[in-house]
Amino acid sequence: MGVACCKEEPIDFTQEVELNHFHLLRSVGKGAFGKVRVVQHKGTQAIYALKYINKAKCIKMRAVENIIQERRLLEEVELSVCLDDENLFMILDLMLGGDLRFHLDRMGMLKESMVKFYTAEVACGLAYLHSKKIVHRDLKPDNVLLDEKGHAHLTDFNIAVHYREEKPLTAVAGSMAYMAPEVLNKKGYFSSVDWWSLGVLSYEMAFGKRPFRAKTNEALTEAILTDELEFPGNARDLVSSDCVDVLKDLLNRDITKRLGCPESGGQERFRALPWFKGYIWEDIEKKEGTPPFVPDAKRANFDATHELEELLLEDNPLKAKPRKKKKEGEEDKPKEGEDPAVTRDMRIMEEKFKLYDFTKTRKALPTQSLTMGAIMNMPGSIPGPPASETSMHRDVMEGRDDGVDMTGVEEGRESRVVERSRMDSDHPPKPDVAAIAARRAGGNSPTKSK
Repeated sequence: MGVACCKEEPIDFTQEVELNHFHLLRSVGKGAFGKVRVVQHKGTQAIYALKYINKAKCIKMRAVENIIQERRLLEEVELSVCLDDENLFMILDLMLGGDLRFHLDRMGMLKESMVKFYTAEVACGLAYLHSKKIVHRDLKPDNVLLDEKGHAHLTDFNIAVHYREEKPLTAVAGSMAYMAPEVLNKKGYFSSVDWWSLGVLSYEMAFGKRPFRAKTNEALTEAILTDELEFPGNARDLVSSDCVDVLKDLLNRDITKRLGCPESGGQERFRALPWFKGYIWEDIEKKEGTPPFVPDAKRANFDATHELEELLLEDNPLKAKPRKKKKEGEEDKPKEGEDPAVTRDMRIMEEKFKLYDFTKTRKALPTQSLTMGAIMNMPGSIPGPPASETSMHRDVMEGRDDGVDMTGVEEGRESRVVERSRMDSDHPPKPDVAAIAARRAGGNSPTKSK
């Protein structure tokens, strides 16, 4: 008869939230500053998404203030945060329907009914943020998640920022292909930039490609600032004239005429459009409308390679670790050979990335009722073909506001935080995980048979 060993110590869930309160399940995504995996609370059994950011990488990318700002915004919408010695954690509501990038890559383009519904729900989300004087600044398919019922939710507030009417924002921040002209010309902007991004998003959903495309950042900037808005030759076969009119109005370079902007009638004008005839906006706001598409709940609506990379390529895979206890009176001092700025940034994260546990103040969403077994046994999804021709660009995240130095990794004379993205819905190159695993095991890389 075997003897149980390494028995897990009892957990006091009344104490501050920490990683040990959760079972770590599947890896489902990654971004510029962190990775995401599914977790299950050991006490309530509720399922969540855990975003975790390595502190050292955060400092290297000079993104400390970005992460602190995101943490502040998450508390406003009641989401939990915690940290350990190596990572910062954000505990989010899990959206099992996948992001719009995932579905665009597989469908190529969406039916007009889907484009209209997601445009409406995202517009409600933007209107809510703007009512709180928050501008998202990074709206794109990757940052719109579907829940298991098919409703759209905004995510990734990493470069979102509070704004004041008397002080325009001037930082070039966001994903370049979705940036509004007023961001690129650096003349100052407010919430108008999110409505332009919604126009790019809606155009991409409708036609499978973005309205302005180029092979270099310089050419793309010029296209966004000066090129005439064009539609595919078969646009009228794909969508209605009302849809085309909405796209034109969202992608108007004049913010006094751009749809959604306060200067052009705001939400009153937006919701009165013929394209949305029959929509009950109170239902749309409360996620009570009927989605035109319901994701397959039996499959994992995310790229399975995220999990393979975590298993095979991660030198320091995520696991719960007890925090190192400081001796009384001990101060943070630079380690031998360590840059004092690194020590300073570590201290800032400790001081400002304050713990917050929403699980003690509200119930989990109804969508979090899946069991751990169901999550682990979901068939993984394999990346599908790109929606259009191959090319890509890097997302530019150059700061949060004028008073904060948020420059990033050195690149020649420029300093900026960059993330690989797609210019025409193409997939970034993925590592050959099988080959790397074979090399680690001392074997040969697997090859195709002739």
